[in-house]
Amino acid sequence: MIYNLFPTIMFLLFAFSSSKTSFPESSHVKPVVYTKVVASNVEAKIEMAYSNLHSDKFALPKLESFAEALKGYYSLKEKGLIKKDILTLIDFSLSSNTKRLWVINLVTGDILFHSLVAHGRNTGDEYASNFSNAAESYKSSLGFYATGEIYNGKHGMSLRLDGLEKGVNDNARARGVVMHAADYVSNSFIKNNHRLGRSQGCPAVPVELSKEIISAIKNKSCFFIYHPSRVSKFGAQSIS
Repeated sequence: MIYNLFPTIMFLLFAFSSSKTSFPESSHVKPVVYTKVVASNVEAKIEMAYSNLHSDKFALPKLESFAEALKGYYSLKEKGLIKKDILTLIDFSLSSNTKRLWVINLVTGDILFHSLVAHGRNTGDEYASNFSNAAESYKSSLGFYATGEIYNGKHGMSLRLDGLEKGVNDNARARGVVMHAADYVSNSFIKNNHRLGRSQGCPAVPVELSKEIISAIKNKSCFFIYHPSRVSKFGAQSIS
């Protein structure tokens, strides 16, 4: 009788032992797989937003500059530092003789404005290459800003800018770096001087567009000045 039960007992012991050793293995999770999925989703969101940009009149910004701008926009919106769904993107990798400012409605994908924009006189001639946060440097500052309030100054209707990146552009308000109109930001100036005019560090725009642009982007919208020499700390954040 004992010999008849022996095979049954051994089978039960083996089955119990197998289930016990296999149990902990099923509880292991590999977080790296999820990380890859999140990264993929971020890139997918950027590409989708870029593909949704449209305009019958204006050229699109480069994907590289738009991608960094969009990442920073979402990060700043989440932090409550900006309120509007309007993005102003300036690409200082481009010649000042070309239109390198875009104002984009991120809800509809509409490009509202595509314009010439000046850089500081000590930032470069045709191309922007030197940047500063220092007072009286007459240089432009890169990075993310929140647009402020409108005021009337020596250039007429102007828009204050608050730099959001410490040590990079946070002296903007104290320096008087603002958006304003300038007659040296025009095709006629380029034709006569072989380059656009330059400011004291302000992102100056054409006289005929200044009031419309300023009115559209005032009061806590995202304003980003891009150059490939620097990756913004906000641009490095993930889109949630």
